[in-house]
Amino acid sequence: MEKKEISILNIPFYNTSQAGFVDELYNDVRNGERKFVVTANPEIVMHASTDKDFEAVLRQADYIVPDGIGIIMASQKLGEPLKERVTGYDTMVGLLDKPIRCYFLGAKPEISQMVKVKVNEKYPQAEVCGVHHGYFDALESEKIAQEIMATDPDIIFVALGSPTQEKWIVSQISNFEKGVFIGVGGSFDVLTDNVKRAPKIWIKLRLEWVYRLLSNPSRWRRFFAIPQFMLAIRKESKRLKKGE
Repeated sequence: MEKKEISILNIPFYNTSQAGFVDELYNDVRNGERKFVVTANPEIVMHASTDKDFEAVLRQADYIVPDGIGIIMASQKLGEPLKERVTGYDTMVGLLDKPIRCYFLGAKPEISQMVKVKVNEKYPQAEVCGVHHGYFDALESEKIAQEIMATDPDIIFVALGSPTQEKWIVSQISNFEKGVFIGVGGSFDVLTDNVKRAPKIWIKLRLEWVYRLLSNPSRWRRFFAIPQFMLAIRKESKRLKKGE
């Protein structure tokens, strides 16, 4: 029997396909559900391994999906392969293809201002009921949450970067009666054509992370998490083989 969740370094990943997950979230929307989605890559998993408070935040999610080929490779190494990558960006655009009401929180002010225009151009069936940039402090957070609530969105896309976006969602989601909250990192930059996504051949060859590093060398420190993650997976694989 296929497992619904697969644990990788103590993080429970939801075992689903990209298309299936979009359909499932859209069904949650139609049912008026309140859900918290984490799109996790190796960096997020490694952060959780050293920060128990952040791990506790992740464990409050209804779905943690594998946004990162490293997670898929790790699941294969550990003998319980996940179906496929389920990325924040692909989930976002998949949902924008549906008749939904959506709110966009995050990114630089100039990027957030472009979001509504781009969504109206590319995804006319989706209604943008509000946008707000990601440059706000703790004092403004409650006010912004109230503004979002007043727009009555089905989906709230949160692009504050990890771990800020996950912590923000956990701090506010209980105040909402409904809504799917999903952390999508830098997806607004891609949506507005300010950042190019890796060509399909790079993705197929599992080298999207290399493309992202070459495109934005300032992110190099973040990519240290990838070899650390693979080393941790190798150790975990050996431990499992020994039956410890």
